Amino acid sequence: MLHIVLAEPQIPQNTGNISRTCAVTGAALHLIRPYGFEISDKNLKRAGLDYWDKLTIYEYQNLDAFIQQHEQDKIYYFTTKSRTCHSDVTYPEEDIYLMFGREDAGLPEELLVQHPETAVRIPMRPTLRSLNLSNSVAIAAYEVLRQWGYPDMTSQGSLTKYEWE
Repeated sequence: MLHIVLAEPQIPQNTGNISRTCAVTGAALHLIRPYGFEISDKNLKRAGLDYWDKLTIYEYQNLDAFIQQHEQDKIYYFTTKSRTCHSDVTYPEEDIYLMFGREDAGLPEELLVQHPETAVRIPMRPTLRSLNLSNSVAIAAYEVLRQWGYPDMTSQGSLTKYEWE
C-alpha cells in the first residue's frame, strides 16, 4: 500500500487537495502535528470535496511519534535538497511511505542526512524554490503507482454521451 505523509502541513487547501489524491489512488494519508489549520477548516473540507469518507487517515502528535511508530518501514523523504531524482528510484511493491515537509520549510535536514539513500527530489529549474505541495504529492504518488502498474485503478475511461470507436 502507498502511504502519503505530511509533516506539519500549513495550508488547508493543499491538505484538502492531497486528501483527494489519496482517495482516488487508494493511498493512506498520515498527518503529523502541528498543523497550520484545524481539521474542521472549511477550506480543507472544500478542497477534499466529498472524498473524506473514502480516506484512511492517521494522525500523529509530532514527527518523533511518527518516526518511532514507523522506524522499520520504508520511507522516502521528498525534498528540494536531495541529489537523487524521484523517478530514478525503483519503488518496492510493498508498504512504502512518501514523506513531505512543511510548505514553508520542508523536512528537517537532520532527518534527511540520517536517510540519504531514500531522500529524493522532483526536478525543477534551479532558480525557483519549489513546486506546490499538493502537486509534488501527486507527481510522487503517480510515479510510484506507474511503476506498480496502477494497482486497483482503472486506466480506461468512458464517454457519457458517445461511444469510443
